[in-house]
Amino acid sequence: MRVIFIGDIVGSVGRETVKRLLPWLKDKYRPHIIIANGENAAGGRGINAAITRELFEWGVHGITMGNHTWDNREIFEFIDDEPRMVRPANLPPGTPGAGSAVIKAGNKELGIVNLIGRTFLPPADCPFRAADEIIDELRQKTKCILVDFHAEATSEKIAMGWHLDGRASLVVGTHTHVQTNDERILPGGTAYLTDAGMTGPRDGVLGMEKEGVLRKFKTGLPARFQVAEGKWHLHGVFVEMDESTGRATGIQTIRIDEDSWIAS
Repeated sequence: MRVIFIGDIVGSVGRETVKRLLPWLKDKYRPHIIIANGENAAGGRGINAAITRELFEWGVHGITMGNHTWDNREIFEFIDDEPRMVRPANLPPGTPGAGSAVIKAGNKELGIVNLIGRTFLPPADCPFRAADEIIDELRQKTKCILVDFHAEATSEKIAMGWHLDGRASLVVGTHTHVQTNDERILPGGTAYLTDAGMTGPRDGVLGMEKEGVLRKFKTGLPARFQVAEGKWHLHGVFVEMDESTGRATGIQTIRIDEDSWIAS
């Protein structure tokens, strides 16, 4: 099975980039299932029902979230009714939505899990314990499992990769919006990437207008961050999985920006 995971979609630039490039990605990689992180899709914070519908209409099969899950309050109106969207599984019991799902496309099935880190992020339950419980349950339904670990600390992400080696097909980090250069297949057969990167404005600071970010760093005063405009880039990862075992057989990062796209 061939799977594409698209890094954090940021604002309207990120959404338009996904819409523009999905046909090309499908032609090039022939993925069976496409998953995207959508926690920044609505104005850089959260997601709404209209954007969720658009992403599915364009060809995304499943959406993962993160620490901005609840920033757009409209999500409370639909998350319980949308089985293709998952929020961090290690949030307190009773939180709306689900932390895992089985995504189906054609005759393919992929388990997806969303977890959130605890280092430099608001308090949450232990992601390692949550992963153990969820993955044991998911593996009774499908061998192929993707874990989006939305975390700040590189060390915490790497630790999760080793923790799930041999049990997940892919452990991919999100949240930092900077794609890392450490893609590999771990000894137990788990494909790993510390951070998938982001999809959206290329010339801001993690997708935000650079002026406001610079002002805050230089003065220490509060500043309003807005999603940047201008040229785009798309980051993600392509993974091939053995459906009979769940082991990854290949991993390749995806990195496209507007200039190279036009040049090609």
